[in-house]
Amino acid sequence: MRTIDDLGDVRGQRVLVRSDLNVPMDGTRITDDGRVRASVPTLRRLLDAGARVIVAAHLGRPKGEPDAQYTLEPVAQRLGDLLGQPVAFATDTVGDSARSTVGGLADGEIAVLENLRFNAGETAKEDQVRDAFAEQLAAFADVFVSDGFGVVHRKQASVFDIADRLPHAAGGLVQAEVEVMARLDTPERPYAVVLGGAKVSDKLGVIANLLKTADQLLIGGGMVFTFLAAQGHEVGNSLLEADQIDTVKGYLAEAKERGVEIVLPTDIVAASAFSADAEHDVVAAQEIPADRMGLDIGPESAKVFADLVRKARTVFWNGPMGAFEMAPFAAGTKAVAEALAEATSGGAVTVVGGGDSAAAVRDLGFADEDFTHISTGGGASLEYLEGKTLPGLTVLEA
Repeated sequence: MRTIDDLGDVRGQRVLVRSDLNVPMDGTRITDDGRVRASVPTLRRLLDAGARVIVAAHLGRPKGEPDAQYTLEPVAQRLGDLLGQPVAFATDTVGDSARSTVGGLADGEIAVLENLRFNAGETAKEDQVRDAFAEQLAAFADVFVSDGFGVVHRKQASVFDIADRLPHAAGGLVQAEVEVMARLDTPERPYAVVLGGAKVSDKLGVIANLLKTADQLLIGGGMVFTFLAAQGHEVGNSLLEADQIDTVKGYLAEAKERGVEIVLPTDIVAASAFSADAEHDVVAAQEIPADRMGLDIGPESAKVFADLVRKARTVFWNGPMGAFEMAPFAAGTKAVAEALAEATSGGAVTVVGGGDSAAAVRDLGFADEDFTHISTGGGASLEYLEGKTLPGLTVLEA
């Protein structure tokens, strides 16, 4: 895979950078700017080298046409704050504003194009439609740099098709993400994987693949109730994917055959409703009342999970242990995060797999430096661990 080092002198060249600026928003306020901050080193390096930098990115899921709630303008402003220099903003993707904005760049200057997904060509399933949009984007640039790891699992115009049209390279962020993920292919042991989040069905492939590589799978979050049901336990009103029970039974059997330890909670924080104000208490995992729902792993389980994480030499974590955004149900996630930070300080390789996990550790007051790596791509990191081919990476090898 070519890197920025392979591009040579980029002074005066127009460099189109596919960044990942898909940050959570509350109106026009960014609630977690981690992905914006992660994009800065590559952009700073290109700007300092005298390139004319054009940033292409998306935000949210607009339906292929302009939608004011998904404008990238507030994100471009935040990027300017972090870079310490003005960032020009084009109010369209490949139209008059984009052409004039890009055309007005001088060496060492930067512009952000409006949300790529305002153009239906970005995510079109038809090759020719994506090709046409990629052609328009490529016309702005001399070089393409792929630096949005969060989208490399997508076959989209600005990720895949454009690389066929321009000299290309991986940016520093993508390069770092790939290097960290490669360390999980041959991990130092014990290798513990902590999986949470809402649904088992979101992680079927990755669980199947991790049974071949991990020493321990620690299961929390909403997905744990399907595991408990697979063991014959009642789960009350907790989130349950009944259609996945047989699949989970298969995972439990395979783990036993392979000597992989699947660790499930022994106690649960069960509440009367999905609300921070709901009545709640700690119950045994196999005795969740019929009128209660589990919203976090219990204190006993949190201690067990944390102890295992501290003893591991490699840890991958994807998905919170409970409804961490509500204080009464954040303790399990916080306990895992604290243990992960301790493991890091002890020399373990610790990877937070993006998405809700990244938001959780930051919301709970942890710094990025408390872990070996916080991935910017939850879906991409899971697909990598699942062993899938990621189009946005394979195209960079051509």
